[in-house]
Amino acid sequence: MGHDDPTVTNPRLYTVVFENVRVRVLQYRDEPGDSTHVHRHPDSVMVTLSAFRRRVTADDRSVEVELRAGEARWVGAQQHAGENIGDSGSHCVFIELKEPQPTTAPTVDAPLGPSVS
Repeated sequence: MGHDDPTVTNPRLYTVVFENVRVRVLQYRDEPGDSTHVHRHPDSVMVTLSAFRRRVTADDRSVEVELRAGEARWVGAQQHAGENIGDSGSHCVFIELKEPQPTTAPTVDAPLGPSVS
């Protein structure tokens, strides 16, 4: 676990709910106005358990993300900070992959924040 692990940088917001040698599952909960310190995610699947409206920032890039409850999105490996810019708390789960990306997979710059591919 590195110093940029979200459970280290933001232990009040991220908790580990399951882990084995292949995956780690994090639960994330916040309230309007809450923000995270810079942290790193490996390749992950994010599932929203509540509506989700936030700003994700990395270096000089920033995107606003708004999702409904029950959506699933790919989060390519990235380092960022986030802020709840909605009017309700956020609740989601991250399923982090521990296995390396297959060497046959195309190399693509990951978009900032969650994506549909």
